[in-house]
Amino acid sequence: MAAAESFLAFNPAARPGPAAASRRRYRGPRNRKKGWKRWSGPEAQLGREIGDFLEDVGLQERAAGGLISEQPDEGLFFVDKGTAPKGRRPKKPPQKPLHVDLVLQPLSKVPPPKNICAHQTPNGRKEKRRRQFWEKKAEKGIFPREERKLRARLNREGDPKKSPKSQKPPELGRSDPHRDFYDIWGEHNPLDAPLAGQDPWFLQQTKKMPVQRPPRLQVKPSPLPPVEVIGQGGSYNPPFQDHQELLLQALQVELRRSREEQKVERRLEVTGEPPSQESVLQEQLQGLLEEEEEEEEEEKEKENEKEKEEREQPRKREQPGRKTEKQRRREKEQREKDNDKARARVVTLQHQALFQLRSLRRSLRFRDLELRRRRLLRERRRKILETAPKRLGRQRYEDPGPEVQLSEELPESLRGLRPEGSVLRDRFKSLQRRNLIEPRARARFKRRYRVKFVEKRSFRAVTL
Repeated sequence: MAAAESFLAFNPAARPGPAAASRRRYRGPRNRKKGWKRWSGPEAQLGREIGDFLEDVGLQERAAGGLISEQPDEGLFFVDKGTAPKGRRPKKPPQKPLHVDLVLQPLSKVPPPKNICAHQTPNGRKEKRRRQFWEKKAEKGIFPREERKLRARLNREGDPKKSPKSQKPPELGRSDPHRDFYDIWGEHNPLDAPLAGQDPWFLQQTKKMPVQRPPRLQVKPSPLPPVEVIGQGGSYNPPFQDHQELLLQALQVELRRSREEQKVERRLEVTGEPPSQESVLQEQLQGLLEEEEEEEEEEKEKENEKEKEEREQPRKREQPGRKTEKQRRREKEQREKDNDKARARVVTLQHQALFQLRSLRRSLRFRDLELRRRRLLRERRRKILETAPKRLGRQRYEDPGPEVQLSEELPESLRGLRPEGSVLRDRFKSLQRRNLIEPRARARFKRRYRVKFVEKRSFRAVTL
């Protein structure tokens, strides 16, 4: 303690003295368990050493069956004499599963929720009643027609009295269990053997020649590939420019959808203003002042009719007098002058056309370029129409748009990549885009009865 008091403390508040004792923090009572760990002193240090010693003794008893200091040397050490067989490799420990497999394993032990709509089948009740009906009939020995035919065939094949010679040979094209396998598109097809060497006209008239598939059925419904590969902007580490182009495409799709929604809202929006007090008053007074208004309207109609009659009266046309010889001669001379001017104009235009060959050639070249541009535009439109999905059903095809991730959603590595979209939905949309199936929506099953909620007795007993 004297040595401890000889050291000088760096903090003046920690130096010994009456002032430091008054500023010392109160650490609570020492006779409580709460103050044991906070209390420091030689007794606490001794208690900790005793606790560590007892813990070490307990550990030795559990691990070695007693104190190590009391056990003999033979129980703790052994002499390696090297008697192990040489040349054999030690067995490798079993390999742990890869981290990739551990990541893909489900972490939750809770099963996923059951989708009720996925278990509903059309005409489920009808099929269930039909199956129960035939189960009851089967107990009495009555079976449906298909099963009766199958049982008769099995009995006929399993009966040894009926030899295969007495049975009728199976015709070509029918199912024969003893027939060898063959390729219907190959050269050695047994179905074509009876038709070999006969007249094609006879085969065509007797309808024995196989039907030729028309060329229109050999054309694919759409030239689009089954699997369309997305551009570089859709990769997990895309170039900046390609990713911005993909974002621009997605933005254009969203803008088109928002414009369509706004268009529908504008059509459904009510633009009429609410009625004012004057309009309400006029509507209430309507029918009270009809007589005065009718008289004023009749007077206005009469005035309008008089004005129309005055306007519609035909004016008297003055009859021209008989032309003199002088007037006829002047008209004839004027006509001759006009004809001479027209002929001279045609001649001058023909002479001027000789000096317009260069401009005519230029106009012809421009016309050819315009016709070529229109032809290319028509071909481009035709190709777009060929690749565009056709109207096969009631619903139109809706393009789902590109699957894109924002700039802040791009992963730093391939391990952090999150899948976008659904593979099943992508394949379904691909079939619709290639005109293989019509666009359709999932059928929604509606309940015919109203759901009733019943309170159980046990629940009511607890709540009361």
